[in-house]
Amino acid sequence: MATKLPLTFACGPYDRMESLAKGDVRPAGIDLNYISIDHPRDTFDRMIGGMEFDVSEMSSSEYICRYASGDRDLVAIPVFPLRSFRHNFIAVNTDIIKKPSDLNGKRIGVQLYTMTAAVWIRGILANAGVDLSTITWIEGAIEKPGPHGEANPKPLLRPIKRIPNENPSKSLSQLLEDGEIAATIGAQLPPCLGKARNVHRLFPNVRQTEKEYYRETGIFPIMHVVVLKKELVDKYPFISTSLFNAMNDSKDIAMRRLRFSGGSRYMLPFMQSNIQEIDELFGGDPWPYGLEANRKTLEALVSFLYDQAMIPRKVPLEELFAHTCGHNIKTV
Repeated sequence: MATKLPLTFACGPYDRMESLAKGDVRPAGIDLNYISIDHPRDTFDRMIGGMEFDVSEMSSSEYICRYASGDRDLVAIPVFPLRSFRHNFIAVNTDIIKKPSDLNGKRIGVQLYTMTAAVWIRGILANAGVDLSTITWIEGAIEKPGPHGEANPKPLLRPIKRIPNENPSKSLSQLLEDGEIAATIGAQLPPCLGKARNVHRLFPNVRQTEKEYYRETGIFPIMHVVVLKKELVDKYPFISTSLFNAMNDSKDIAMRRLRFSGGSRYMLPFMQSNIQEIDELFGGDPWPYGLEANRKTLEALVSFLYDQAMIPRKVPLEELFAHTCGHNIKTV
């Protein structure tokens, strides 16, 4: 029997990856060691900082920014472990903010200016009438004083008002409640939301707002991609297709399990009505992999990165992703 190529893969414990993590799905020609890491920031820092893994989940914006700046040690495959609508993640101090345009000229807290969630949210705010050039961005952790993770982002390509949270005793959440910042955006909601009388979501009927956003744009925002060490892809070209196929198969199994009505696998009381709502909105697979099925969403992300001074050019998608060719695999 041919020897399989051993690879490590660091990713979150997602349902779409469960069959891959358990070994029920095995990528052709690869002996995969799935390393489950709960917090994505830990995965990103360990991959970018020390190249600890052969394959990993990665922030979409960080990957694109690294590539655009000349760091070509990683290459992505069009697998997207995390997607999320982001209107839900804009919290405001309602003593200060009543509507989106009230944010003009204000201070807004964000975990990292360069994080993918923030990129998408700034695009949403710009479309809602916010002049991003007037905003001062306060970077830090949502739930505690200090920074968020160990990221060392590339310098921005034009001046942006971006400063760290220098208050040694207050988190971004506390600054929001106290009115020292007008809003927070990012990948987490502030703990004060739902507790403080003056902190609410910017869009109160957020579920309907996000559904309308998808109907108007066709965009279900992509947060994370899967990246491989480029030296491995160069040496073993088959691995990009092998991993793409296995991850797609794992996702398909998760979707079938989600739709199984004979038992309650997930703790969601209204599961069947939720599935019906998803089908009505997306008209098929809401979580597609592959380049063409996600071209509009990925091109929007690249445009936002360019508009927000994070990349010097709108990088063509074909540059960013390794070639995957369906189920035709020639292994070592």
